[in-house]
Amino acid sequence: MRLHTTTVLSLSALAVLTLAGCSHGSAVSSGPMSSPIVPVHPDDESVPAPAPLSSAALAKRLLDESDLGQGYARMPQRSAHHENVSVIGCPALEKIGGDAGTGVSLVFPRKAKASFTYAGGNSSELTEELYSDTAAKLSKDIGEIFDAMVSCPTYQVVSGSTPITVTPRNLPAPRLGDERWSLLLTFTADGRSSLIKQTAVRTGPVVVVISGSPSLVDAHLHEAVAKATAVTLTG
Repeated sequence: MRLHTTTVLSLSALAVLTLAGCSHGSAVSSGPMSSPIVPVHPDDESVPAPAPLSSAALAKRLLDESDLGQGYARMPQRSAHHENVSVIGCPALEKIGGDAGTGVSLVFPRKAKASFTYAGGNSSELTEELYSDTAAKLSKDIGEIFDAMVSCPTYQVVSGSTPITVTPRNLPAPRLGDERWSLLLTFTADGRSSLIKQTAVRTGPVVVVISGSPSLVDAHLHEAVAKATAVTLTG
């Protein structure tokens, strides 16, 4: 089956790029992780819910080279037809993929994305994705994606002709925003492995998703959330 879940697509594409240039194994950086995943809570109905932001507004709040500092270069966006992947061996991800294919769920038309390479590390990459919708829809759909990704101890992602074995693990996430989720995924292909961390933070109608080398995710998550949150506060 084809999986259209944006989170898994981004990670699989990043894994292919990382594995193509990495040496055997990869060390994870022990950044601070202070709080567990927070359960979903309904928003206070007495306060008007902020409206979702447009893709153009989200794009203005992506991190750029000036935010990240010296040594970062922006990567060109990949064409959509290169990002289709197949997932094998995880029923929960297959179910979500089927739902996404109908256009009923896991489709956020308001989105923006940027990817960077970092010259200071071996095959170090960082991707930021911003999504906007109602808080309830973001909570439900993003939560379902992260739950599905850790529902199986291991599964395979096939991107093009490259089969990749994925081993996921839940992580505690820093106490940011209204909700947050975090995963560490080990991608293995052709005897080589790579660690990719992904953390998502929802603040009102905006979700920030940071993926990439664990040390880079830890280093830039707070500033990414701060920059995106300014939109939700000022409109």
